[in-house]
Amino acid sequence: MAKYSTGSSSGSAGESCELCGASDTDLQTATVAGATLQVCSDCAHHDESPAADDSGGSRDEQDRDRKRRAAQNTAKLNDARQPDSSHWEDGADYDDDQLPYLVGDYGSVVTEARQAAGLQTQELADEIDIDESDVLAVEQGRATKAGVGGSVISALEEYLDIELAE
Repeated sequence: MAKYSTGSSSGSAGESCELCGASDTDLQTATVAGATLQVCSDCAHHDESPAADDSGGSRDEQDRDRKRRAAQNTAKLNDARQPDSSHWEDGADYDDDQLPYLVGDYGSVVTEARQAAGLQTQELADEIDIDESDVLAVEQGRATKAGVGGSVISALEEYLDIELAE
């Protein structure tokens, strides 16, 4: 028989594997891509039926186990990537510099106040001794994503005389 044949087969010696065409070999029944086929021992690893599962679980259980192991591995990688605080300057406690809840459209509030004060972003950053990238992040409404601290928000509020924290 040709590859991927749908002809009947009894699974006995002398017939051809329906995947690779090997003949004169003992065949076994396997489910491949949803089709039940007679395959040789070399092609048996393609068997997708639950009976072919060495762990004894169903495909759903296997999938859940695989996803669980993947999540555990991802968590281990993320744990390994946590920042090392040993290089922080003495006395710095970044856990105490949490970003407060900000008012809606806080970026526009800062932009308008900065422009009303006649300052460029770099000038404002220099005045309150912060990075220009932090000023830009706040003005663009991405303070959380950029990791801007509460001290930056406080400095902007004080210098520009605005309310950003709820």
